[in-house]
Order: sequence, then C-alpha cells, then structure tokens
Amino acid sequence: LAHLSCLVRQAEVATNNWEDMHDGEGMKKWDQCFDCGQRFHGLVNVAIGWAAWKTYLGRPENDGMRSIAMGTLGKALRANGQNTEALPILEANLALNRRYWSH
Repeated sequence: LAHLSCLVRQAEVATNNWEDMHDGEGMKKWDQCFDCGQRFHGLVNVAIGWAAWKTYLGRPENDGMRSIAMGTLGKALRANGQNTEALPILEANLALNRRYWSH
C-alpha cells in the first residue's frame, strides 16, 4: 500500500517527464499503480481523480493535461457510482474536447 500523497507525487513526476522529455508514462500514472500496474478503483480512484484535477486546474482550458485530468476525475466518480457528480464534469470535458480538439 502507498500513501495517497506518494501516488500523487509519482503521477506528477511521470507527467512532468512526459511533458519535458516525452519520456515515461505521463498521465497513465493517474490511472494505475506504479508498482503492480493495476488500475486504481474505489475511493483511491476518486481521490487520485480529485488530485489530478487540482494539480492541472490552473492551466489554460485548452491544455491537454488539464483536459485529461478533468476526464480522469469524471471517470473516477462515474466508476464509483457518483453519477450525479460525474455528469457535469464529463459534459464539461466533452465540450472542451469539441471546442479545441474536434478536428
């Protein structure tokens, strides 16, 4: 088991490495364990989703990592049965994708 803050830090480092050098697993670390490769689930998945969103929220709305983080949160909430909370996030993410990456 790992501390949530450790999982978040590892995901941040992996994403930074991807952005800086196009090396590593990038945003994938926000979805799955660095050690065993299993996808996060349950409350850990939701907590990681919120951490991803909080990490990239301050970026411009057309930033790809911000969009992926928003999708990560929405999917985590939906997977955990929090459909009411997930819907506006997923709708907003879809709107951003249509606005900036529809081509």
